[in-house]
Amino acid sequence: MRWETRWQTGEGLLGLADPAEWDAAFERGEDHLGTAVIGLALNCPLEEASPRIVRAMNLPDQGERGYACTAAGTAARLNGRLTPELFAALRAEGPGGPAEDAIGDTLTFVPFRDLPPWFKRRWMYVTVRGTLEHWWLRCAYLIEDGLRGLRGRRHR
Repeated sequence: MRWETRWQTGEGLLGLADPAEWDAAFERGEDHLGTAVIGLALNCPLEEASPRIVRAMNLPDQGERGYACTAAGTAARLNGRLTPELFAALRAEGPGGPAEDAIGDTLTFVPFRDLPPWFKRRWMYVTVRGTLEHWWLRCAYLIEDGLRGLRGRRHR
């Protein structure tokens, strides 16, 4: 079924469950391959969806690559694991870009013991940074509350 037929019937690309259909669309150079790969992440086993997600992460269209990263994050959420190829693709994309949320999903939903070394270092960095930011904000709020209390006493 061609992509435009999927849209006309209301089935949509997020309902895509046939990896062969995605492969054929990729070969034809269809649009919305990143969106369709989210459907594969939702409806197919990880081993079938993974190579297509990796291919979609290399598409020239930045928006479609972002959707492919979303598919990688979705796969991490649903399966609690990723394939070595997906780990490598997310690492290559790096934090700060379209893969930022997918990396965060991976760090949240894949057990620490199953993460490759780069992701373990990233998990430690994110955890330490989050703790330091929490302490910083807590100290800032305490100082602010203390100053507000002192100002209130002077005006009485």
